[in-house]
Amino acid sequence: MSQIYDDALAAWRAGQLAVAEQHCHTLLAHSPGHAPALHLRTLIAHQQGRAAEAEALLHEALAPHQDAQRLVDLASALRTQGRIDDTRAALRRALALDPTLADAHFYLANTFGPDDAAQADAHLRAAICLDPALAEAHNNLGNLLRTTRPAEARAAFERAIALRPDFMHAHFNLGTLLASTRPETTDATEATETAETALRRALELDPSFAPAWNRLGRLLSGQRPDEAETALRRAIALNPELAAAHFNLGNLLCERRPDEAAQALRRAVAIKPDFAVAWVNLSHTLAKTHPEEAEAAARKAVALAPGLADAHYNLGTLIGVAHPDEAIEALRRAVALQPDHRLAWHHLGLVLKGERLHEAEAALRRAIALDAADPAGHAALGNVLLDMGRLDESVASYQEAIALANAQDPGDSGSGSGSNNDHVVAHCDLIFALAFQTDDPQALLDECRRFAARYEPPVLEAARAQPHLAQPSPESDLAHGRRLRIGYVSPDFRSHCQALFTVPLLSRHDRAAFEIVCYASVAKPDAMTQHLKTLVDVWRDVHTLDDAALAQQIRDDRIDILVDLTMHMAAGRRLLFARRPAPVQVAWLAYPGTTGSTAMDYRLTDPWLDPADEPGRDALYSERSLRLPDAFWCYDAQVAGLAVNALPAAGGAPFTFGCLNNPAKISDHALRLWSGVLAAVPHARLLLLAPPGVPRETLKARARAQGIDPERVMFVGQQARSLYLETYHRIDVALDSFPYNGHTTSLDASWMGVPVVTRTGRSAASRGGWSIAANLGMPELVAHTDEDFVRIAVELAHDLPRLAALRAGLRARMEASPLMDAPRFAANIESAYRRMWRAYCDDLSDG
Repeated sequence: MSQIYDDALAAWRAGQLAVAEQHCHTLLAHSPGHAPALHLRTLIAHQQGRAAEAEALLHEALAPHQDAQRLVDLASALRTQGRIDDTRAALRRALALDPTLADAHFYLANTFGPDDAAQADAHLRAAICLDPALAEAHNNLGNLLRTTRPAEARAAFERAIALRPDFMHAHFNLGTLLASTRPETTDATEATETAETALRRALELDPSFAPAWNRLGRLLSGQRPDEAETALRRAIALNPELAAAHFNLGNLLCERRPDEAAQALRRAVAIKPDFAVAWVNLSHTLAKTHPEEAEAAARKAVALAPGLADAHYNLGTLIGVAHPDEAIEALRRAVALQPDHRLAWHHLGLVLKGERLHEAEAALRRAIALDAADPAGHAALGNVLLDMGRLDESVASYQEAIALANAQDPGDSGSGSGSNNDHVVAHCDLIFALAFQTDDPQALLDECRRFAARYEPPVLEAARAQPHLAQPSPESDLAHGRRLRIGYVSPDFRSHCQALFTVPLLSRHDRAAFEIVCYASVAKPDAMTQHLKTLVDVWRDVHTLDDAALAQQIRDDRIDILVDLTMHMAAGRRLLFARRPAPVQVAWLAYPGTTGSTAMDYRLTDPWLDPADEPGRDALYSERSLRLPDAFWCYDAQVAGLAVNALPAAGGAPFTFGCLNNPAKISDHALRLWSGVLAAVPHARLLLLAPPGVPRETLKARARAQGIDPERVMFVGQQARSLYLETYHRIDVALDSFPYNGHTTSLDASWMGVPVVTRTGRSAASRGGWSIAANLGMPELVAHTDEDFVRIAVELAHDLPRLAALRAGLRARMEASPLMDAPRFAANIESAYRRMWRAYCDDLSDG
């Protein structure tokens, strides 16, 4: 009979199920109670999909058995075949015969998944009660409880280890539990140390157990990254298909070596395509270097796990610039799924910052409520409040951000990624905002020097050890007259108001005498970016480089004169210049202020921004002031076919004063000036630019407080450039802001035939209107007192023939002035560069 069974078994193993079943029938005809043949018939029926027959055969197979232990053995065999229901039936039959059989309870518990945790718990506790020394039961109970009752889970693992000190999996499970949870009654450091001890003990017992190496690497990644990397690479070597190890390695390397991090995360999702969190982290890692792949990865994560808040958050941060509406939707979904997701609230505020400032403020205040000690939240709120014109609140927010940053890291030097450091950005924002709040140049210089004193010293010290490659030979005439290499650094080589000034200069540079190199930190290039590329000799896309890498690139390029076009404005590279990558460094264009840095050699200015005969004027800047002979700017409207219209008031329209400057420039002082003008011209109205909703209502309330009837105030919102310029068709006279004058907007107004009445102050930013008017030959538009401002505006409003004549001839006056004479301006800039270089060569010769 044994031979018949062996033949049946061999046929079954060969996949000959019908032959195997025939042998079983033959055997059972002679020996009806032959248990192995009964079991094999059950298995064959199950494999062939005859479920009802398989169940009946199982009961027939079990019926003769009165030995509970043999039923447990049978259940074990059934479990290996994946027959969970049959396994349970065998174990329940065993327990019916012997309720005290601990093994039966233990194995039965193992047949239940997470949805039947209560049954698993009951049978494991029964097994432990019947056999307290059953270490496996304690271990499995710990696994069952790890997420719901971690303290009990820890006790269970520790009991399993006490019973079996060589129980590798119990050590591993204990380490994993302690590494991933922080029980309130346990000190975090003690838990970490105990977790590491447990994981290392598991590896002593089985050095080839890849999951333990993976978990150890993840545990060490925060404090000991080199050891963590070694552990994770060991896990991968032992099991190249362990997706979690590739995932953890990618997370570890994300900031240190992003290319390797991306490679590891790509491998994780290749092994496990439904690994949603790995897709999230991959998209984050690729965000700067491969934005399209990063977006695709983020969308994959959302598709895989629509309930994962981080997936929506990551997508929202990636597409905020290109697809703001979709980004807002994604970030709102993130905070709906996880209301305490501070970063999602923070980035929602950033994306809403466009024309939905009140919503942006609410989102950022929510982020701050979740973590009031985060400097970045206060800094971002300061930006929103600045755009809303709430200057005092804005400055207070920046100051709070800086105070928090200083308290958290009093020794911070900004020596890492420079302008990417939240502390540095907040301080730059404060400096920029102060120029809107005060015209005191000493106050502005003092704050800039505080910035430099806090962040620059370590960077400057490191720079001294790196000699410039662009060394001249002072004795040689070639050193004075050779082709100079000029580098321009900006994040705004794109469709940005800066292009109105860079295009005229770059297009008119003497390329035989100057080699022009642009360092563009532009994350989203556009058509203007492509146009600017055609105007220069070398174009470097550097938006993925940190300051250290960019400084080295500039050194390698042997730049002679490096020009900062951004200073303290958004996305600037302030600390790049502290690294001294070029022999001569210059600040120009962003606004006519100061950096406060000893690393910046020159600032370009003009005779009106900084009159040379004004005592002590140059001492208000940390740089040497080099005055261009005409103007600080050269302007190109970059809009064709847009004519100047006739004076609106002459055609019967209500007389309209206007200011299309950023609301941040509309100080209470400016509103008081405008209030005086409107009081003297009672039939006039005022047109301002502000986003709809709360920002407009806030500005109306501020205007009312300064005596302006809100009913006389009209608004426009942000518009495309051509539509924005057409708005000047509705304005008769432009009223300048103070203490930060309009610069680009005043040039735009003049080009559209609208004269700008301006008020000068003490700072260079408050003299921009004076520079423009002087270069137009119209000093009569410049007021040096509040009373003069009101008088000049009122006289214009009461003399429509004069105003109509001004309007008719103002564009021609603009086009004939130095303000739009690109060849003249480029020659003046180049002459300034030659003077700087000659002085540098002379200093070397004297030294």
